[in-house]
Order: sequence, then C-alpha cells, then structure tokens
Amino acid sequence: MLICYNNFMGKSSRKYERIFKGVANHHRIDILRLVNKSPEITLQAIAHKLKCNFKTVSEHTKKLVTAGLVDKRYKGRSVTHNLSPYGKKIIKILRLF
Repeated sequence: MLICYNNFMGKSSRKYERIFKGVANHHRIDILRLVNKSPEITLQAIAHKLKCNFKTVSEHTKKLVTAGLVDKRYKGRSVTHNLSPYGKKIIKILRLF
C-alpha cells in the first residue's frame, strides 16, 4: 500500500519541490518580481535593472525556467522572459508577505 501512495503522491510532491527550489534564493525572487513588472524582458535588461552580473542573472533565470516559473521565447538573437502560470501564482503568494 505504501508503494501505491508514494507513486500517487510522488509527482505532485516533486512538482512542489521543483517550484519551491526555484524561489529559494533572493536573486530569483527579485528576477520573478521584475519579470512580473516587465513582461518580455531580456537577460541584459534584467541584469541592468537589478545591477547584477549577467552570468549570475543567466544562471538564476535558467533555474527559474527549469522550475517552470518563467517562460522564455526566442526573438531573433534575443530571448525574452515572461512569467508562467505557476510564476504568476508564486507572485500572488509573495504579495501576502
């Protein structure tokens, strides 16, 4: 019975783990908030507005994409970023604090 329970709950629990790991850093929270305010923002613009190193922003944004909180879209040579539906929910949660 325990095996069935773990299989049933595993996907949901892992999804939550991925999401919470995605926001478990102050840089990533700042990036989420900025992407919320400025849809279609590029990595260069994020780095400039947050006064962070481009490589740092790139790594943290990659983790947000992996967590399913940010979507990226290719436009020619640049890549723009928007909040995913889960990212929008996390923003709502962050507003409660």
